[in-house]
Amino acid sequence: MKRLVSILLFSALVLNASNAIYSKSLTLDEALEILKSKNLEIKTASLDVDAAKAQADSVSGAHWGKLDFIQEFANSDDAGNVFGFKLTSREATFNDFGFADFGKISNDTPPQDLNYPDARNFFQSKLKYEVPLFTGFQISSYVDIMDSMTKMKKLEKTQVINEKTYQMRKSFYDMALLRASTKHLNTILTNIATLEDMTQQMIEVGYAKKVDLLEVQAKKGNVKRLVLQMESNQKLLYHYISFLLNEKVTSISTPDTDVVMPTFSDEEVLSNNLDIQKATTGLEVRKSMLDVSKSSYYPMIGAFGEVSTADDSFLGNANDHKAYTVGARLTWNIFNGGIDGAKVEKSRIEQMKTKTQVLLAKKGIALKISKIRTEIKTYNSQISSLEKELKLADTIYKNYEGRYREKLSSMSDVIIKQSQQIQKILELQMVQNKRNERIFALEKLANGENK
Repeated sequence: MKRLVSILLFSALVLNASNAIYSKSLTLDEALEILKSKNLEIKTASLDVDAAKAQADSVSGAHWGKLDFIQEFANSDDAGNVFGFKLTSREATFNDFGFADFGKISNDTPPQDLNYPDARNFFQSKLKYEVPLFTGFQISSYVDIMDSMTKMKKLEKTQVINEKTYQMRKSFYDMALLRASTKHLNTILTNIATLEDMTQQMIEVGYAKKVDLLEVQAKKGNVKRLVLQMESNQKLLYHYISFLLNEKVTSISTPDTDVVMPTFSDEEVLSNNLDIQKATTGLEVRKSMLDVSKSSYYPMIGAFGEVSTADDSFLGNANDHKAYTVGARLTWNIFNGGIDGAKVEKSRIEQMKTKTQVLLAKKGIALKISKIRTEIKTYNSQISSLEKELKLADTIYKNYEGRYREKLSSMSDVIIKQSQQIQKILELQMVQNKRNERIFALEKLANGENK
């Protein structure tokens, strides 16, 4: 009983320790490490790679041929079978030819022992080995194809990792922007509460109207709604991060809201891009498929060898009844109506098509790079401008709040300026989010560089 209690306590400690990493503020680096081992899509991609490796091994194994053990059993009274059984087991006698009746019957009388033998059991144990000696480079070409397919699956797995990394990083930076905007809005909410108290005091002494208080309270409700919306978006992000990590996450530590612009060149992006690498691998597959088609022009040469023993009982007199056979076989198709030539031409056309697709992939990625860099520059300019506009909006709001105290402006004017302030906060968050997303997209094109 004590041992059982100890085991249960230890299990509880282990479970608490495993969950602790998710209950504390999870950093982006920690999340990315967990992502690689826990994400279900990455696990699926890893299994695809393992399956491709196994398939490549099965094709490569054809080089070594195959060794079969064959055990046969039969029972027959068919004259040909019984005579064949006896010959195979090296037990045929002259009597099996009807010599027992020789001299007793005429020459045209069928021999009884040969035509009507007794039923006989037949057990044959055989070990047979077959190996291809030359296949017109067909097997080696298939091996090259499967190696390329394995490489393709690895590239696809890397793409899945990069995509999930992109989604994770974006989620963390989205959370950072939401928290920053929520902080701004909470500051505004505090200012509104101060303005509400001030308006209430001014009403009491006759310097403000009740409608002024209603305007303040309406704006307060509007800002609260925005804060609740942002808090709801944060909860949704927690759900999505938990989904990516396949574990419950309740708290994260966000990075700075600004993502550092990567420094790699366009040439580095093109050399690392996974889509281009996949297209190039596809070209290698097409080249190997062309070699497979050309193998039809070559002869196929194989060798075989077998040892066997046969008897009317299982392994009876096995050593005395053993036999062997060795040989080779050459098969060479001389003419098949031009089918081989048509297959080779089709493979050559497919290879040319794939070359065009590789070139198209390179030009397409280069176009994406130029587009993303242009968008990032545009967003940088917008952010710089919006930060200045927000700073101005903050100053103007404080100025109008002071003017309202001195009865130099109306509450409507103050609310309008505050609305402009909130609008700039939301616009800035939106543009910052778009800029971050474009930088992550550029890094993804470069195979996740600068992660």
